[in-house]
Amino acid sequence: MKPVGFTHSFPDTGTDAAAALKAADTKIISGGQSLGPMLNLRLARPASLVDIGAIAAFKDIRIEKDTLIIGAAVTHARIEDGDSPVPLPAMMRSVAHNIAYRAVRNRGTIGGSLAHADPAADWVTTMTAIGAELTLVNAAGERRQMAMGSFMHGAYRTALNADEIIESVSVPVGRGDAHWGYYKVCRKVGEFADAIGAAVFDPTRRYARIVVGATGGAPLILDELAVETARSAMLPKDGRIEEILARELPDADRVKRHLLATATRRALEKVLAK
Repeated sequence: MKPVGFTHSFPDTGTDAAAALKAADTKIISGGQSLGPMLNLRLARPASLVDIGAIAAFKDIRIEKDTLIIGAAVTHARIEDGDSPVPLPAMMRSVAHNIAYRAVRNRGTIGGSLAHADPAADWVTTMTAIGAELTLVNAAGERRQMAMGSFMHGAYRTALNADEIIESVSVPVGRGDAHWGYYKVCRKVGEFADAIGAAVFDPTRRYARIVVGATGGAPLILDELAVETARSAMLPKDGRIEEILARELPDADRVKRHLLATATRRALEKVLAK
């Protein structure tokens, strides 16, 4: 199948792109790796597409003071390759390297992945673990900051208003020095994950976070477990992760919780081995 007919516009700024969303049946497209297949299957039938992939500011990577700012239209491949005028955190480069396949990484963008909010996507869990903030811009040119941990409300549901888009992703520069671990369980290489575990510990800045992804909803932040692990510098006792997951995800079946616990433990093993 092929898409239904639509108009395709290329705004010069994020504000213009957000303003275009006021028209009926309009969608934003960047890399098109999620929306493209939906268009071809006619699961999505917009009257108009607004392409933000060519907006120069959205492809910029820079450091301002102590913050790394990554434009929403920066591709996974650029992050993987370190194609940036400033250093990128090793965790982000490693995660990008294992997203789907190179053809997807060449086109898919970090902002598009976050806005799409697929629970099994790598960036929603990684950016939550690393403590990223998003800059959202609306049709009036107004901007607001939002912590990634508050952005995703559930599967394919976010805090974006109807006339807002993601402009950039901000990460504290110090996260590049943090100890980290990331592990995902997939049926085969390149597929979306069945379970994700991510952990970031930065003793210098007293930051500790453990996140479970691919839960079927928003990433789950395990603050209690992060504090325990940071204090002990040891793996949780047998059954401790499962105990917390049973409490936090009571509706998940035993197999799902086992996969999530396994991914989390293996992420922590990577951290503590460094």
